[in-house]
Amino acid sequence: MNVAIVVAAGKGTRLGGVRPKQFLELGGVPIIIHTLRQFERSQQIDEIIVVLPPEETANFLAFAQDFGLKKVSRAVAGGATRAQSVLCGLASIRHAEIVAVHDGVRPLVTPAEIDATMHAARANGAAILTAAVGDTIKEIEGHQVIRTLPRANLRRALTPQCFRYEILKRAYDQLNEVEASGIELTDDSMLVERLGVEIVAVTGSARNIKITRAEDLAIAEKLLRS
Repeated sequence: MNVAIVVAAGKGTRLGGVRPKQFLELGGVPIIIHTLRQFERSQQIDEIIVVLPPEETANFLAFAQDFGLKKVSRAVAGGATRAQSVLCGLASIRHAEIVAVHDGVRPLVTPAEIDATMHAARANGAAILTAAVGDTIKEIEGHQVIRTLPRANLRRALTPQCFRYEILKRAYDQLNEVEASGIELTDDSMLVERLGVEIVAVTGSARNIKITRAEDLAIAEKLLRS
């Protein structure tokens, strides 16, 4: 049994609007539905758990079924941070071999990318989807440039990020300690890295953008049409 945790518990305040950004429409369909359709089409995903704001959970399963989504099994309330929301999804899993964690506002991931990352996680224990860095990257301190980082070995971390269940569970067992220390956790790989687990980077597409601001929504509309 392979399970996807699709994290969509944010309020989306930077994008404005009455409802969270994951429910805004992209090509006439809510962003979260676009995202879930890609996991529905994945050959490697058996079950989908969606993590949502508490007020959105009650009717979500019926909402998903209206769009023909059959793999969505549970809608659970998220936590105060992204990592805590992932932990809420993880706590609801009864049994799994591989767990894929994905941002609900990345609707342009493809089933092929999901499957490739899942295969790599099954073979190696942990794998994340990545994309090359096109810009020159500077390290700064205050307003001063300290150095230029060689970009040949740099990658943008995308999602899904896929792990054997026991590895991800062990990583999240240290969540409270890590957050209490003031470390900002921006993805799941950061926690798994602390275990010393080797994580494979799977090449993905730069089209797999995260919709955060209004301009991201406009870009996603164009990409969807293309």
